Amino acid sequence: MTYDEFQQRLGKAGLKLQGFAELVKMNRTSIYNCVKKGEVPSHLAVIAVLIGELAERGIDFRVVLNTVDIAPKKPRGAGIGKFGGSKPESE
Repeated sequence: MTYDEFQQRLGKAGLKLQGFAELVKMNRTSIYNCVKKGEVPSHLAVIAVLIGELAERGIDFRVVLNTVDIAPKKPRGAGIGKFGGSKPESE
């Protein structure tokens, strides 16, 4: 799915990128990085399509998603937390 189509689907649900990120417990920047690629990963596309359809049919998708315990995505990468990367854990 293209990023533009993704935004259109979110719009059907009355969401902007920030609201979607909060809903699925992701960092907004991680989703916004899809702009550079021009495409959205399929798992995010599926979620956007489903919430757009639910909203269009008058079903409150927030209530539906609140029934799922979504664990927040953990940051990844070597530079998390400190300049030069994280300290190695003691053994």
